[in-house]
Amino acid sequence: MSVVANNVANINTDGYKSQDILFEEYVMPVASHNDFSFADQPLSYTQDWATTNDFSGGAIARTGNPLDIALQGDGFLAVQTAAGERWTRAGTLKTDNTGLLVDSNGNPVLSQGGQIRFAPNETDIQFNPDGSILTSQGNKGFLRIVEFADPQALTREGDNLFAGGEPIVSTTTKVIQGAVERSNVSGVIQIAEMIRVNRSYQSIAQMIKRQDELRSQAIAVLGNPSK
Repeated sequence: MSVVANNVANINTDGYKSQDILFEEYVMPVASHNDFSFADQPLSYTQDWATTNDFSGGAIARTGNPLDIALQGDGFLAVQTAAGERWTRAGTLKTDNTGLLVDSNGNPVLSQGGQIRFAPNETDIQFNPDGSILTSQGNKGFLRIVEFADPQALTREGDNLFAGGEPIVSTTTKVIQGAVERSNVSGVIQIAEMIRVNRSYQSIAQMIKRQDELRSQAIAVLGNPSK
């Protein structure tokens, strides 16, 4: 329920990637007791052993802001944080009061040569599909866009950022200027899943309550010899 609720809460978060949980059967070790005349029956539980990320692309929405960029492909933007380089798909960008290109959280966006800063008199900022950056004063380098052989190795750190993984320079991801990638969460699917999980929880709670009532009744009857 926590995973589903988090997905629903981020339906309108640009660049957000939905999550899911993988389950597996966990068989309890066989107990041993001399009073048993037959082998113990295996007892199975359900174990949630991993949270996975759905890295499929979200819808591309035009914003008209020349600093906004959407990534089409498997790549991530590299940004500089206090904890080091992090990766994001959120392309809502802006410049701070020094002309530094930053994301919505104020983290500097990185090029292949470091931070990107625009002078006050620079105009006609252009992000080309290959990641190159051009302005009225010429070439500003290339955006640092990275891909991962195993994206599931990435870990979430909040603020729509990912950490970890082995980054490699992207060769297939295209940059779309004046647009952002929307969340890939399907509201209809997630709401339906929330209803299903809630009903399953209620069903199990009712079953446990009924078992407790039957156990209490059995104790009351068996504990009273007159009955």
